[in-house]
Amino acid sequence: MARSGLAGAVRVARWADTALGPGRNGATADGKATLSDATAERAAEQIGLTTSQVRADWDTARLAGLVEVHGDSARPGWRLRAWDRDDSAVLRGWVALFDAWSLAHPEPADREPAAVAEVVSAMPQVLSFLQLSAGPVPVEQLLDLLHQRVTELRTERCEVPYDSPPGPAAPAALAAAAGPGATVPGAADREPVPETALPAPAATPLPVAVADVAEGTAGAGLAPLLDWALGALAAVGALTYGDGQATLTPLGSWAVWVKLEQICVAAQSPAGNIEQSAEDMLRGCAQLRPNAARAEYRAWLAARPVGSAVTELLDAARGDDALLRGLAFEALRVVGAPAEPDVHAAVGEPPLRPYALLWLAEHDGVDPEDAHEVLTREEATWLWVDTAAAVADHGEAPMLVRHLESALQPTVPALLNEVRAVGHPRTVQVLVALAAAHPDPALAKAVRRAAFQVHTGG
Repeated sequence: MARSGLAGAVRVARWADTALGPGRNGATADGKATLSDATAERAAEQIGLTTSQVRADWDTARLAGLVEVHGDSARPGWRLRAWDRDDSAVLRGWVALFDAWSLAHPEPADREPAAVAEVVSAMPQVLSFLQLSAGPVPVEQLLDLLHQRVTELRTERCEVPYDSPPGPAAPAALAAAAGPGATVPGAADREPVPETALPAPAATPLPVAVADVAEGTAGAGLAPLLDWALGALAAVGALTYGDGQATLTPLGSWAVWVKLEQICVAAQSPAGNIEQSAEDMLRGCAQLRPNAARAEYRAWLAARPVGSAVTELLDAARGDDALLRGLAFEALRVVGAPAEPDVHAAVGEPPLRPYALLWLAEHDGVDPEDAHEVLTREEATWLWVDTAAAVADHGEAPMLVRHLESALQPTVPALLNEVRAVGHPRTVQVLVALAAAHPDPALAKAVRRAAFQVHTGG
């Protein structure tokens, strides 16, 4: 279902990649990420669609991550590259579109932005109810549920008009006391967003069931917005909508289940770092066993957008703490494929390059025990020094001595020669710590001499 629903968007994205990619005529003719009239007409002619269809599919491709916008330009996203070989890329693309349902289908022009925002905030509860119902649900029930949820949102904000004249209790308080769905005379006049029955937009006529339910109820002003929301979710393939009822599609039911699962995972943060920054979360995971740390990574990731989470983790990896660098890439392994473009970009940064190359090798299916073979000798030595810095800062002396035994070089003199040449900024501190920790006096002396030579530039 996800593949068929996004087929048009994939077709337009691939056309753009082929016809407008770097090195081809017209690659930057438009100078913006949205399609110009000329480009849209060109695409329509070559693909065999109308201009409006091309624009709609292009917008869908952007929302689904098939096309990534960077400033005033657009480029193919990782999901487009992985489309034919990775089903998870397809599902993630559709979920991104599902998350952006309110952008994929414009809201009624005659509705207040505040009312639209309230309905968008309330729809997850409506979708959860549809998922639990596992079948058709009358619009009447959904409208009542939406009205209750919007009322709860306003109550949570303590949204009471400040200019209310003294006298009897405010209508909002009376409505709360009367119970869900009750109507109170004058309430519509005092709500921040008037809930009066307005005609639905001509392009999306209000179903008879919604109009019948809305008339004379407290949810009258929400009926057109419920119609819009259900229509938008139907447009992205999350549900079917008609004959006065709505039903989640199998794909929509799966997406809601995934969202509920993410909430449950986030609520089960074992170490309580879910609200911390990436750096603080990684520090909190430093003392955890690998399985517990991965559970913490999953909980932390579930609570925030993937893109911003990846950016935060890489920013933490760029810091001075080598331990956080290694832990950040462990967390990125939990992220998986969505992190691939950013990890690819990190290959160009010397401090992150060895970690990024190992991550990419494992992501491509290389056995973790063999992944080190993708590193050059210099990169492997740089990684050895960086790991030794993490051990020196956070580990114990015996661990640092054992780390010496993991070096690729067959002898300590060979290791010291390559360590001096690799130019790691923590080389001196690592060698001094190793000399202090090693029980062999002769070897410790050689390591101290090497540290002195690096320090003095010899």
